Amino acid sequence: MREPLAKLIALALPPRCPGCGEVVDADHRFCAACWGGLTLIAPPWCATCHLPFEIDRGDAAQCGACLADPPIHDGVRAAVAYGAVARTLALRLKYGGRIGFAQTAARMMARVMPDDADLLVPVPLHRWRIWGRGFNQAALIARGLSRASGVPVAPDLLRRTRATPVLRGMGARARAKAVAGVFALAPGGVGQLRDRHVVLVDDVHTSGATGAACVRVLKRAGAARVTILCWARVIARDGADDWND
Repeated sequence: MREPLAKLIALALPPRCPGCGEVVDADHRFCAACWGGLTLIAPPWCATCHLPFEIDRGDAAQCGACLADPPIHDGVRAAVAYGAVARTLALRLKYGGRIGFAQTAARMMARVMPDDADLLVPVPLHRWRIWGRGFNQAALIARGLSRASGVPVAPDLLRRTRATPVLRGMGARARAKAVAGVFALAPGGVGQLRDRHVVLVDDVHTSGATGAACVRVLKRAGAARVTILCWARVIARDGADDWND
């Protein structure tokens, strides 16, 4: 009975490309055109922040930004570079309510997840945003990563203590000022972090202001390392300021 019903559902609601909506072979798959529009991020990359290099400079090579000002985090890993297709998926998840796309993102992010990760922690939303949207997209992605990897997730370990203005259109300094002191650890959270490698999960990494603010809280509470893992990372600054991180 279940198999005929599943076939009827598949005919009525066929899997569609997360990028353009074209019918595809299976859930969480992109059509050929949208897949070609994605840029996967992988080594060679900066040894510190994992910014991809065009050529292999050696395992210990660092980008200019990390040499000048080493980041507080232990690397930013992303499934894809920010672009038209990556942006579409993120927007349809975040504002279009297509929560199944969180699993799509998680499946691709699992490829670059650190092998020694101990705990997944999503970037939190303020309660007003959750009430309005109905969910935290970073938490949905983190749960998908947990299912794929077996690494536990602590969805409520970090809290956003006050609402922040929309960061879209702000420069890096303004974003950093807007999120300063916004995040805090939930009561009893220190015991979950001591000497552990924490993976901070988010959808899109732009200026890095939100991630850095979260990392500071996690490290002050005892986390040994904090790697940021996201669906898409802005590589070129062009068009980066249209995202509210």
